[in-house]
Order: sequence, then C-alpha cells, then structure tokens
Amino acid sequence: MKSLVHSTFFISVILTVLALTSLRLGLAQVATSTNYQLQSDSLNFGGGLSTSTNYRQESTFGELGTGQSSSTNYMLRAGYQQMQEVYLSLTAPSDIIMSPNLNGITGGTSNGSTTVTVTTDSPAGYSLSIKSSNSPALQNGVNTIPDYNQGVDADYSFLVSGGAASFGFSPSSVDVVSAFMDNTSLCGVGSLDTPLACWAGLATTDIPISEGIGSNHPSGATTTINFRVGVGAGTGVLSGLYTATTTLTALPL
Repeated sequence: MKSLVHSTFFISVILTVLALTSLRLGLAQVATSTNYQLQSDSLNFGGGLSTSTNYRQESTFGELGTGQSSSTNYMLRAGYQQMQEVYLSLTAPSDIIMSPNLNGITGGTSNGSTTVTVTTDSPAGYSLSIKSSNSPALQNGVNTIPDYNQGVDADYSFLVSGGAASFGFSPSSVDVVSAFMDNTSLCGVGSLDTPLACWAGLATTDIPISEGIGSNHPSGATTTINFRVGVGAGTGVLSGLYTATTTLTALPL
C-alpha cells in the first residue's frame, strides 16, 4: 500500500484586482428608489441614444462639456457624460502552509487560512470571487487530491470517508454570499456565518464568496478564506509537496 508520510500541503494565493484606480472619488446619488439608483442626471433639451448595425451614439443639445476641475482635496468632472470613477483596493493575501503534515495510513485533516480586505467607495458596493489555476486545485506533479465535492452546494461540515481524500475551502465575512451562509445545520439558507462551516470545492471558474452593498471606505470589509485537506484512513495518497494556486478577483458593482 502506498502511503503519505510527512507530506506538506502548500497553497499559493495570487492577487488579482480589476478596475483599480489611484484616486478616491466621492459620489452622490441624485435620485434613488427601492430598486434603482441614478448616479447622475443631464439637463438638456434634446439628443439621446442612436444606434445602427455598426454604431452606437449618445448625444445631447444644450449642455456644455465643461470637463475636469481639481483642487488639493477634490476632483470634479462636470458636463455631459463625464466619466465617473470609483476607488477599489484589495490587500495582498499571504501564502499558506497547511498544518499539520498528514500520514496516508492514519489520515486526518490539515488546515490553513488567509485574509483579504476589499475597500471601495462605489455606491453600489463590490464583489469578491475565487478560482483555482488547475483542476483539481491541489497537485504534486501528476499526483492530485480531488476538490471537495460532497454535494452540489456547500456542505455545513467537511466530510471525508475512509479511503477518500479531498481539498476544500470555506469563506467567512460580514459580506459572505448566501451560498456560504447557514442556519447551524444547512448552507445556502439562514443568515448565520458560522466559523469553519459551509465547505465547497474550488473550480477554474470564479466562485463568488463575498458581496458588499454600498461604500465601505475607508475601513473596508475583510474576508477570511479557510482551506482544509482531509485524508481518510488508508487512502494511500502518494507522499510529497502538494500545492494549489488560487486567484482572488475584486470588482466594483
């Protein structure tokens, strides 16, 4: 029987941030309702949207394209359809070394975690997602450990049966998405964010993990991502250094 002896599981987290600007711009809504938010309005007497097979044009009559004005503390973009910008930042997560090392004969679990903070002044908020570079995510050359997949949805408890091994993650945040919220027994229902609950497997496509509504500048919102490797007794996973690379993507809404 092949066994896993003193194998170290190492996860490298790569940071990806989209739509990052160097300026923090304060935005105000000119009109809102239960379902909609109007960011800016236009005072004019004509124009509008025109389209054809190959072109799309928006025009106006009676409004000046004043342009950009700035001072030490403020920036103003005035006039017709001046571009609005939002501030978005994502702290760099640390690499993770899972602990403890596992033995393939007796099995067990190995754990690790990292945290990231998303800060934005976007009036609509932000979204944070995670994906892996490979499938399965955790690899050692041609040897792999399957992604956690006990069910289609997240499992409240991390379950590994004898003769099996898997690698999963569990996010935790004040902004955690509903798929990872729980009612102390099931995930995807309830309003709780129980620590170390609701486990899922990584994928090579983005999986939403946090979504905040409204500006959270300057404090930001922190998400903790827990990782776990479970090895059932007698699994016979080959010994070695297993690594997984994940990408975190933050976007303004």
